[in-house]
This record gives sequence, C-alpha cells and structure tokens, in this order.
Amino acid sequence: MKKNLLVFSFLLITSLAVAQKKSKKDYLITLKTNYGTMHMVLFDDTPLHKANFIKLVSKKFYNGLLFHRIIDGFMIQGGDPTSKNAKTGDKLGSGGTDMERIPYEFTPAHVHKKGALAAARDNNPEKKSSACQFYIVQGKKVTDDELKTIASRNKMEYTNDQRADYIGIGGTPRLDNSYTVFGQVIDNLNVIDTIAKQARDEADRPLQDVKMTMTIKKVKKKKITKQFGYKYQ
Repeated sequence: MKKNLLVFSFLLITSLAVAQKKSKKDYLITLKTNYGTMHMVLFDDTPLHKANFIKLVSKKFYNGLLFHRIIDGFMIQGGDPTSKNAKTGDKLGSGGTDMERIPYEFTPAHVHKKGALAAARDNNPEKKSSACQFYIVQGKKVTDDELKTIASRNKMEYTNDQRADYIGIGGTPRLDNSYTVFGQVIDNLNVIDTIAKQARDEADRPLQDVKMTMTIKKVKKKKITKQFGYKYQ
C-alpha cells in the first residue's frame, strides 16, 4: 500500500509539473511590507515547496506575520506563525514545528543569488524544510576566486550566468546544496536591503516590527516577462 501511495504521489507531482510548464500562465506572488512591495515567482522543479507555498498564501497564512530575523549582508527571514501577535522582546523562530516538513528539493538550477526565496530548516539530516518559514537572500558580491573555493567545498558547478549573478549582484553561495531554493524575487531588490539594514536586537529581531502581507494571482507569463523582465527557462 505504501509503495502504491508513493508511486501515485510521484505521478501526481510529475503531471502537475508538466501541466504548469505547458501553461501560458504562472502564479505571481505580491509581498507587501512596511518598506515596500516585491513580487515573486515560484519554480516548477521544486513542486512540493511550490504547492505548499501557494496553499499557504492562498489561505492568507502569512498576512500579519513578521520578518523576525534579519542579518545585513545575509538574508531576511519570516513565516513564523507565532510572530503574528508577538510582543516586543519575544523570542521568535521556533513556530511551525507542528506542521509537516517538506522534503529537500534543492536543484543546482536555482542558487542563493540575491532575491532567492528559500526554505528555512533546522539541522535535521535529511535537510527537510520548515513547512512555513522562509528567507529571502540579500548576501554580498563575491569574487570569482571566492566562488571557485565555495563551489569546490559545496560540490557545485556554476553556470556562467550564475557566476555573473554572484559576482555582479551578490548572494550567499555557501548555502547552495544545503537549503531548498524554490522561488525568486523579480523586482525591487532594494526592499530587501532596506529591511536588512533595520536596527535589531541580540536575537536579530528588528526593533520595529516588519509586517508582511501576501497575495497570489495567476498571470500570463508573457505579461510577467514584459512587466518585470523575468525570463522563463
């Protein structure tokens, strides 16, 4: 029975991925914060993370939650359900552990360049993702030599475009092959910078709450490309 269920799940995910690739539309996520608005797309080749995120955004799960952890030059993290009504000084980051974790889906096609949307996780050996907590990469620019060293350590082979991104706009390549990247911010990357630079406490929580609201809408891929310059692979 378990084997049949696994086969059915695999076929379902595969059929959904194929259907999405053939579709002329894609899901566009609008993320609003105190410091500006960003738009994001989700990747077809991380189907479990994509389906989970679409479900949560559609249910308005993230509305009113905080970016509870920010580190300038690294990333901004949010999605802890306990952050919605958190008081000043409350320690955040452990919420969502009662939700089923998402299996690891890292693919070399999607790396931690600036604006990458990735799933947070604890130190579980299977690298399973939190069902709700995520981070958006800010990172820093790296040199070609630095990237070669990191690539060797993480067993990565970067494409020319990926190298150009890391050198030109920056990111956090040391996280590649360890965390699942399942989407990308496609405009207003400066909003990430603004949030990351806010004053924070010893636990990296912003001193002033940074709240989020997310909405989702199906939009023609051609329109997304025209409006945001995002090119589908």
